[in-house]
Amino acid sequence: MSIDYKAEIERLKRELDVTVVAHYYQRDEVFEMADIIGDSLELARRCKADNNPWVVFCGVGFMGQSVKVIAPEKRVLMPKIACCAMARMIDGSFFDDSVNYMIEHGIPKEDILPITYINSDATVKAKVGEMGGLVCTSSNAYKIIEKGLESGKKILFVPDRCLGQNFANSMGLKSCVIGVGECDPKEADVICFNGFCSVHQLFTVDDVAFYRNKYPDIKIAVHPECDPSVVQAADFVGSTSQLIKYVNELDPEQKVAIGTEYNLVNRMRQKNTYVLSSTKPECPTMNETTLEDLYNTLKSIEEGKPMNEIHIDEHTVKYANLALERMLEIK
Repeated sequence: MSIDYKAEIERLKRELDVTVVAHYYQRDEVFEMADIIGDSLELARRCKADNNPWVVFCGVGFMGQSVKVIAPEKRVLMPKIACCAMARMIDGSFFDDSVNYMIEHGIPKEDILPITYINSDATVKAKVGEMGGLVCTSSNAYKIIEKGLESGKKILFVPDRCLGQNFANSMGLKSCVIGVGECDPKEADVICFNGFCSVHQLFTVDDVAFYRNKYPDIKIAVHPECDPSVVQAADFVGSTSQLIKYVNELDPEQKVAIGTEYNLVNRMRQKNTYVLSSTKPECPTMNETTLEDLYNTLKSIEEGKPMNEIHIDEHTVKYANLALERMLEIK
């Protein structure tokens, strides 16, 4: 006998003290079952404010970790502990190597201020926190970097080189990427780790040119994880929530091509909206979670055998939370 997963998920949500949350990039059938939807940090903050002791997080691993860091009292489960490819590009040892690179190039450790994009493992956030650094999101990176520069220190930005470079460019600052060409930390304001989002790397200036040639009045809106050349060619650059707001406020007759994850673009609006790519820019790890996975996770709570629970040691929670708190203090 087949299971009606949607009906069973609704039943389990009614009967258990649980909140189901989903990131914007989740597949539609999972996204529709969520009690809370949003960006990664927004989800973590709303989970902390939620009264239910159980959180089932549909997203990628670092997002579930962020809930546990901000709200360690919560029991956080993930239907799939899928790993963001960008977050996998850096761990504690690679972070230490980046700090040592700057030291070897004449920058004392005490003159380095690390900033990590929220798309990173909790251990990286903790190392950043221990060095007096901060977390940032794609929506507040400009503000965080600007505040960080007031310290007079060099900014070590991890793990997304594109985000670091794009915000440096927007601020008239000089950046370089460790391991790419000549990267002299003494000559740059923002020193970037060589990480990137595999989905946002799909968009190219050729894609922008194609749509501008086909539709001369089209608007191009992209995420700041895109390559700097694409960002410079766009009409609007913004985080997931900022892209949603921008598109929603356009005239319905205004054509727009959007450079971000396919599931989100597909839900934005049905008319005059295009994906800025000749291939489907679908995040494979965000799409791992299925309705069956969500059902099985909720069922595991009902049966008293919770699966895929997120556990983080106290030291990591302490310092990762410190890095997050420093970010939240900046208005």
